[in-house]
Amino acid sequence: MKTQIIGCGNRNRMDDAAGVLVAERLRQIGVQAEMQSGGAFELIASWEGQEHVIVIDAVVTGAPCGTIHAWEGNPPRLPRTQQVSSHGFGLAEALRLGKALHCLPELITVYGIEGREFDIGEKVSPEVLAAVERVALQIADEFRAGTTPDAGTNVVQFSRSPSI
Repeated sequence: MKTQIIGCGNRNRMDDAAGVLVAERLRQIGVQAEMQSGGAFELIASWEGQEHVIVIDAVVTGAPCGTIHAWEGNPPRLPRTQQVSSHGFGLAEALRLGKALHCLPELITVYGIEGREFDIGEKVSPEVLAAVERVALQIADEFRAGTTPDAGTNVVQFSRSPSI
């Protein structure tokens, strides 16, 4: 299955850089990955015609900082939160709109790295930095093996939450 990897975030918003940092790390170890702000329209445009898309982004679910979540499906069932995305219309809105327009990839995997600080600045929490490395290595291993994440992995906590 053809897979596209997209790391979302903003390097100038502290822990919001998580997805971009994963994409940068993947590139360093030889896995192609895109970096985006995480805006809904940009995501929809980039995943058009793709079979499998892996999106990595910072999340706030109330779990401890650095917790790694993964959701998978078409669309994946993301948790409902009161958080407003720093991307404006972000990933959750892209999934809703993509579903309504029937333009989602066959499979979407979302890795969410729990953040704590989203103020202006480049300092990323140590827990997020550790999670970035774990997620990058997890994705690289799966990408090279030609597999997708499953509940048997020891790095990822699969979250089963109400649908978006």
